[in-house]
Amino acid sequence: MRAGGLHSIFSGTGRIPRLASGILDTLLPPLCLSCRVPVDRHGALCADCWKQVDFLGPPHCACCGLPFSFEMPEGSLCAACIASPPPYRRMRAATRYSAISRRLILGYKHGDQLHMTPALAGWLERAGAELLDDADLIVPVPLHRWRLLGRRYNQAALLALALGQRRGIPVATDVLIRRRRTRSQGGLRRRQRLTNLAGAIAVSALQRAQLAGQRVLLIDDVVTTGATVEACTRALLAAGAAQVSVLALARVFTAEN
Repeated sequence: MRAGGLHSIFSGTGRIPRLASGILDTLLPPLCLSCRVPVDRHGALCADCWKQVDFLGPPHCACCGLPFSFEMPEGSLCAACIASPPPYRRMRAATRYSAISRRLILGYKHGDQLHMTPALAGWLERAGAELLDDADLIVPVPLHRWRLLGRRYNQAALLALALGQRRGIPVATDVLIRRRRTRSQGGLRRRQRLTNLAGAIAVSALQRAQLAGQRVLLIDDVVTTGATVEACTRALLAAGAAQVSVLALARVFTAEN
C-alpha cells in the first residue's frame, strides 16, 4: 500500500483517535507537504515553505476577493466587480497561485497525494469561514467522465466532501456535469475559456430538485480567469439555486481579473 493511502486511512477528514495517530507517527513520520523535510505534525509545512505561501485575506473586494493594497471601507468592491458584477455572490481563495502552491496543487491533482486532503480542506475552511456559515449545500466543479476515468478522482469533490464533514453541510458531488469534454483551459485567455466552456457545464436532471432555494458553495482548486466558476454558477442559478458563492484553494491574479 502506498504511504499516502495508509495516511488517508488513519487521518480521514474527521478526528483522529489518539492510538491511530500514534501508530501513524511511528509508521510514517510527518513530513512537510511541499519539500518533504521532517515537521512536527502531519499535514503541515515546514517554516521555510510556510513563508513562501501567500495566504489571502482582508483587505479585499467584498465580492470577488481581489486583494487591496491598502485598507478600504467594509463592503468595498474592486473596479472589475463594479463595472461587470459576476454571477456569484462572493468568491474567496485560500492562497495566491505561486510556485509553491502550484507544486502542492499539481501534486494533489495528478500525483495521487490524497493524504493532503485534510490539510488543504483546513486552508479552505479558514479562508471561506463566512461562506461556509452561509451555505446550505456544497458542490464541486465537475470533471468530464473521461478525464475522471483517467485521473480516478476529482480533487474538487474530495475537498468538498472534507469540508462538508468538517462543517456538517450536505455535499452533492453529482449535481454539476460536463456534457462534453473541453480542451484544457491552461494557456487560454478569458474569452477563449468562455468559448471553450460554452454549453459544456449543466445541472444533472436527476439532481435538479436538490438545488431549489439552496445557498450553494462551489468548490474549485484553482481560479484563473473565473470562466469555469462563472459557467458553473450560471448553471446552478438557472436550475433554481438561491445564490452561489465560490471557494478555491488558489487564485491566479492577472490583468484580466
